[in-house]
Amino acid sequence: MQNILDAIQSGTATSEDFASLELPESYRAAFVKKDEVDMFEGVPSKEKDPRKSLHVDEVPLPELGPGEAFVAVMASAINYNTVWTSIFEPVSTFGFLERYGRNSELTRRHDLPYHVVGSDLSGVVLKTGPGVTRWKPGDRVVAHCLSVELEGPDGHNDTMLDTEQRIWGFETNFGGLADVAMVKANQLMPKPEHLTWEEAASPGLVNCTAYRQLVSTNGGNMKQGDNVLIWGASGGLGGFATQYALNGGATPVCVVSNEEKAKIARSMGAELIINRSEEGYRFWNDENTQQDPKEWKRFGARIRELTGGEDIDIVFEHPGRETFGASVFVTRKGGTITTCASTSGFMHEYDNRYLWMNLKKIISSHFANYRESWEANRLIAKGRIHPTLSRTYALDEVGQASLDVHQNAHQGKVGVLCLAPEEGLGVLDHEMRSEHETAINRFRGV
Repeated sequence: MQNILDAIQSGTATSEDFASLELPESYRAAFVKKDEVDMFEGVPSKEKDPRKSLHVDEVPLPELGPGEAFVAVMASAINYNTVWTSIFEPVSTFGFLERYGRNSELTRRHDLPYHVVGSDLSGVVLKTGPGVTRWKPGDRVVAHCLSVELEGPDGHNDTMLDTEQRIWGFETNFGGLADVAMVKANQLMPKPEHLTWEEAASPGLVNCTAYRQLVSTNGGNMKQGDNVLIWGASGGLGGFATQYALNGGATPVCVVSNEEKAKIARSMGAELIINRSEEGYRFWNDENTQQDPKEWKRFGARIRELTGGEDIDIVFEHPGRETFGASVFVTRKGGTITTCASTSGFMHEYDNRYLWMNLKKIISSHFANYRESWEANRLIAKGRIHPTLSRTYALDEVGQASLDVHQNAHQGKVGVLCLAPEEGLGVLDHEMRSEHETAINRFRGV
């Protein structure tokens, strides 16, 4: 891999130089093993340790197929889907790989006894397969994580509806937590050149997800003046949702868990903050059986106090079970609850009277299509939206990085250096960077 890194760091290597590079037979990657899927049997979810299940070692370079590309990965990042993969919840991802592998001889490459994980990357194109015309070796890129086949009609209005839609690095193999990744060429987008490799890699999944969930007509269709309730407003998803609300003329009502996170939300320009820990909301009387409507009402009263008597137009939901009943309750009549995840539990409960009698809508939102991803990345490249990177680990420390996210011991996004030998590399537009330095570093050092 050293010849590849030397070419990237030279700053003078041409596309022809990259195309002539000898690719390795194997590469370093983070992966889980199929024969270890039962290793946490009987262990509570919170006690499952990704450091035990995530391995970093050499794996064979796969065969490159039509419409695909090899990318030298300079940096990647941790998402909850990597945590889920590493603790084999809610199901083992090897089931995804097995089903994908049955589709064709080409997809059979993904059905392996190991799963290379990771759904973010920034890096440089090394080689493209037959049929790729837009990208060439040497292009500096980031990748979104939508993998689609588009052979059937369903996905041609919105590619997220493709019957063969998958999340790369979670439902497919050869993900981004590695020195080399294999992606479909239509996952690639230009790297924002005022950002370092690790900063450019970190928005990917969460930025595109937040854009679709809140801004797109496929999600919340946010407009100027909307009151937007954002759970975990300083987290990976919430940090982008807060920025989109402010950038789009809406008013974010930011829910955080401590004063440190409240300071981050204020530094982004948010003024309406609810510190859950400080105000002591307990939406459940006990862990599993009954919610407390009095707490919903107290929460709703606090929101009206902050907004001058107005209710919430859009709820940006992702905690799931713990918060969903409160989210449905506090949304205004005719308002929208958008949901993209369930980090506190997948089995949601809410009082349906507050939904149907008040004509509220629940909209499911899952990642983003290519157009939405491109727009989200474009806003990063224009300096309208900024990364939420707080800390960066080496690839060999991917288990610890995933544990931090699993235990919510992090702010914003957690980055991972792959081929990049150190942080701070990869910036080409220094003038633009200096203009946005404070915003770029907002989540660091907290």
